[in-house]
Amino acid sequence: MRLRRLVMGLCLLLAGGLVLAWLAGSELVAGAHYAIALPDGLPAQTVTLPTEAGRTVEGWFLRGSGKGAVLLLHGIRADRRQMLGRARFLHAAGYSVLLIDLPGHGASTAPQLTFGLTEAAGVKAALAYLRRQAPGQGLGLIGVSLGAASYVLCKDCGPVDGVVLESMYPTIEEAVEDRLRMRLGALGVPLSKLLLWQLPLRLDIAPRQLRPIDHMAAIRAPALVASGDRDMHTTLAETRRLYGAAAQPKQLWVVQGAVHQDLHAFAPGPYEERVLRFLETGLRGARAVCGRKAG
Repeated sequence: MRLRRLVMGLCLLLAGGLVLAWLAGSELVAGAHYAIALPDGLPAQTVTLPTEAGRTVEGWFLRGSGKGAVLLLHGIRADRRQMLGRARFLHAAGYSVLLIDLPGHGASTAPQLTFGLTEAAGVKAALAYLRRQAPGQGLGLIGVSLGAASYVLCKDCGPVDGVVLESMYPTIEEAVEDRLRMRLGALGVPLSKLLLWQLPLRLDIAPRQLRPIDHMAAIRAPALVASGDRDMHTTLAETRRLYGAAAQPKQLWVVQGAVHQDLHAFAPGPYEERVLRFLETGLRGARAVCGRKAG
């Protein structure tokens, strides 16, 4: 009788765990949709871009003075407003800037979040728009967390001249384990398996498709890989692995004291100095090549 009760109790515990894991998975992949008003004083126009997936991506475009163009991609469960600080200093430096809501965020619709895989369609549409708006100019990109992964996982986004990848996860397995371990300690690892098990069922996606680290070497542009040294969502060891997987030319910036947060807001002076210097070098080279071709 005791054994029977024990088995029943374990079965109920397992069933409860599965239900909780399924509910947590539902929350994890749920998108959001809401309108975003243009901030007062921002010299931008609202743009709506069609994607190959048959949906639309909304954003703000600020026209620069011909120095180059930069696409800004926010993190998960944020929207284009997360990148406003970056947009302002880049535009003041003469760059055209496009901020978008990734699919499933803000005003860009999508049924579910896919951790960068289908969000890449929005990145592709945004880069195509920038190329039309700034022909012959260098093209840069700054992606934060999900935004960085959405670019790296894009198979046919076309070339850019400089990418800044901030706080990006190397593999979905590590991303889930890191976050659960922070909250649940050692229990986080086995529970992460229950969440990862849901990927094919919910999204028709295998974990092997969500490995940005496998695509780093394919980035044919100078790359600046940045992360906080206290980031536990993407650890410093994981960031160093991402940097190691990238092709040259590349730079690594470890932001001392920063966790998984907005690195520009955390250290605005050093951030702006470093990013402007990086973009100036990469995009200036692109302009020189275009100038020689035109001549």
